[in-house]
Amino acid sequence: MPGRGNNVRRVQYLGRHLMIRGEYVERLLSGEKRATIRAGVVRPRYSEVIIHGGGRPVAKAVIEGVEVKRLGELTDEDARLDGFRSRDELVSELRRTYKWLGPGDPVTVIKLRVVKRLDDVESDDPYMGLEPGDIARIALRYLKDLSKEEVKVLRLLTQTNSIREATLILYKDLGQRWRVRRVLRRALRRLVEEGVLGGPHS
Repeated sequence: MPGRGNNVRRVQYLGRHLMIRGEYVERLLSGEKRATIRAGVVRPRYSEVIIHGGGRPVAKAVIEGVEVKRLGELTDEDARLDGFRSRDELVSELRRTYKWLGPGDPVTVIKLRVVKRLDDVESDDPYMGLEPGDIARIALRYLKDLSKEEVKVLRLLTQTNSIREATLILYKDLGQRWRVRRVLRRALRRLVEEGVLGGPHS
């Protein structure tokens, strides 16, 4: 395939969001899937990611290990980590996704540990057990029609993960924390109302 070598050998960087197919979500949430394997050399920029599947965020996870191998070096253990029964089943699925992938091409095994399910958030907590930065990242990805102030506050929260720091940077006065909290709570309420966060009946 044209460009195959460039795509598979160039380092790709993984940001705060990791996408998986909707069909793999239950395996991930049940703990059966504890890794994802991607074509090419993938380098995570952060130790924590929000995992998305089926058009919504499904979990917050910690990256516990990253290993680059050739496709032909994958093992049954790699397959089990990714929720497959055997190496052959895993390789078949990878080749279905990446039709050009050959035995000598690099793949990256990213080991994951789910630290919070996003279909089972805590309704008795004002922020549903989520960090301000997590809410902000999800809101910026899924919510439309945010005001300029909301975008500014949410972007800053993705950087600081702190209501206090965001308030001082934006308003220079801790007495204005209510403004940051208001944006955060409104975003969280919309995420629940629109079915992005929470269970299927939220």
